[in-house]
Order: sequence, then structure tokens, then C-alpha cells
Amino acid sequence: MDETNNTSDNGENATSEVGEDNSTASDEEDSLTTETSDTTWIINSNDERAPYIYETNSNQQVLVNVQSVESVTVSGKEYTRVSATGIPDYQIEITQEILDSLVNRPKASSDFVNGYPLVQTGEIVSFGQDIGYRSNSSCGSEAGYGFWPPGPVCPENVSHVGYIPTEPEASTETCETGLGVQGYWVNGTSIYQWSDGQSVNNTWHTLAPVAEVYDVDICGGHAANGDYHHHFYSDCLAEIAGDNADGHSPIYGYTADGYAIYGPWEDIGVLAKSSWAIRDYDDPRSDSGCGVAGQRSCLLVDEYDIDRGVTDTNNTGPTTSGSYTSQSGNEFDTPAGFFYEDYYWDENLTAQGGEYLDQFNGHTDSERGYHYHLTVTQDSSGQLIPVFPYTFGPRFAGKLDDQTIVNRCSTTVGR
Repeated sequence: MDETNNTSDNGENATSEVGEDNSTASDEEDSLTTETSDTTWIINSNDERAPYIYETNSNQQVLVNVQSVESVTVSGKEYTRVSATGIPDYQIEITQEILDSLVNRPKASSDFVNGYPLVQTGEIVSFGQDIGYRSNSSCGSEAGYGFWPPGPVCPENVSHVGYIPTEPEASTETCETGLGVQGYWVNGTSIYQWSDGQSVNNTWHTLAPVAEVYDVDICGGHAANGDYHHHFYSDCLAEIAGDNADGHSPIYGYTADGYAIYGPWEDIGVLAKSSWAIRDYDDPRSDSGCGVAGQRSCLLVDEYDIDRGVTDTNNTGPTTSGSYTSQSGNEFDTPAGFFYEDYYWDENLTAQGGEYLDQFNGHTDSERGYHYHLTVTQDSSGQLIPVFPYTFGPRFAGKLDDQTIVNRCSTTVGR
């Protein structure tokens, strides 16, 4: 097996394209109403505080969830202004599935202080509670240490103040998503995209939900620069959104362009389906392959138009029987589907309509208008497994502007 180590594309921490803390916005507001009664957002009306996360430079525990949701008008355009600490109040029941995932970690003997987790099935764990991990030194004792696996820093009280368009408009330009905050989940934590900011040979970009699977907590989240976020579906998000899988999923969050992200269900027993397909590297005759079975020696000319074919690259990636070592030292096999460059949008899938989504991972219905979906598949045991592109994108479907959480398009895929 060939083994490849990662190289960084500025890292997941890069947030140069994020415009969520707009200091000029308040000066331009034409009108402001009182806090709305929008029940989509999880508003902390009782000053509830996190049991294990503390304010920066203070012994005060951090307020959780969303602090305020207001309707504002800026330069004649209406927005929802959301203020949050970015800290959730998850309460997680340890299931057999969760316990198995902890015990079976490839580096469990070193990832846990005692070589094993300090929880049992049926136990209720609060966000930030010590479950035995050998956490980053940024995490204090009884203040997050032990809840996160080695590597990620502990979350901090990162102030979120974001403006979300009330009436989103379809974009008229190609607008790539980037690293950092791309929107807010309904509890005020950050939505991040597929990228972890890493690549092989500055060409083959790794997928955070795959390459960072051992770097997230039992809710599928972690922090970068103190900002807690999710890259993909998790049961914790489903619970706080009230998704019981008994019909179309509710709203899980909003992206910077103003469109809502709904959960994975299109209807009872029907999952929304990604129309992104995986390249066939193993058949040398495949239109998406590179002429030699298993080789990553060519790139698609256009991942949105498979008919344009491929072009050779000297920046080869691991073979489909190769391996990749992540920043946290975990080794992964690299079958087709491991890298962003392994995917292309299949317009024929989108054309089927119904539960099949478009290139942005969204679609339109008469009740909700245009909206995105989290995308997953379901295994034989009923477990939901996140699939590319996971949340929305890889491009924004809607327009960004000077006030939105992200105020300009990324100029490079994966950054």
C-alpha cells in the first residue's frame, strides 16, 4: 500500500472569507424590531449556562445556544440578525453504538488517558464533560478536558453575530464555499463545509467528515480557533432540531445566503439523495478514470460536467488501495470517494426530481421553496452515514452581500 501524509491549504482554521461580525452593519440599520418569536432558533431565555465551558478571561460559565433573534433592515434589505455564543447545551445518552465507536478507535490506547473511555451505556453526558480523552492542553480540568480527542482545541465563547437574508435570492455567479463559518445551526453553533483545509500535493483535497472522523466529539463536532462547529449530520443536531424521522425533516440551520438547511428526510422512510457521484478509477475504460486501474493521475476538467473528460496531472494522489495519514496521526485507506476530486455532479440524478437534489444539495417544493438538505445513507442497522457534500454546496445557491455571514465567494476550491 502506498502511504501519503497530508499537506495544509492554510488549514481549517482559515476564516478570511467570513464576514459574520460586521461592525458597520449597526450604523446602517434603517429599522429594528424587538426579538422575534421565530421558533426555529433555540433561544436561551433562561440564562442557561454551559456546565463545563467558561468565558474567556472569566470564571463565569458561558451562556448556551442563541441569545437573540431580531428582524432588521439594512440599506433597504431585510435580514434576521442572530446573536449567539457558539456553545451548545447537548445532553448525550451513551448508546452501545457510541460506546463501540469509542472503544474501537484505532488509537484508543493512547487517545484515552487510561486507555479506555470513562462512560457506560445509558449514561447521560453533558457537553464538555470528561469522558476520558487525552485532550488538547487548551482544555482545562473540569472545563472541557477529556471530552475531545487529542488534537482539536477546546471551544471558546466565540461571539456570533450574523445577518441572514430574510428573502434569499438565487446567485447569478459561481460562488464557491470556503473554510470557516458558512452559516449557523439552530442552536447558534457554526456550519462548516466539507473541507478540512488539507490536501495531498496541493491537489487532492481531503474531506473533513472522513479524514477528521477521529477528531470530533461524540456529537460529531469540534473547534477550530475556539469556534465549535459541525461539518455533517449528527444525532445531536437531529435531537435539538426535533427531527423524529416521521416526515420531512425540520430546519437544522441557515447558510449565509439565507437558504435553510433541512435534515436528511424528504418524507417518511425517504431520504433526500445527493446527486454527486463517485468517479470510477478501477475500470481503465471509465470516462472518469485515469486509464490505469486504481491510479489518481488525472483530474476532471469540470466536476460539474463529466462529458468534458479528464486531464493528466503530475500531482498524483494515493491509489485507491493506498493510504493517507491525517493531522492527528490516524491512517486511512483511500478508496474512491476519499477526496473531493473523486466526485462529480451527475445531472441525470438531479433530473429524476423528487428526493434527488441539485448541484448545490438542494431543491424546491411548494411548501418550503428552495432549500438545502443534509445528506446521508442508511446502513443495514439503520444508522445514518453522512455522504458528500454533507451539508450544502459545494457552492452557494444564493447571493452573498456585504452584511451576510460570509460576504464573498471563495476563489479556490477547498479553501
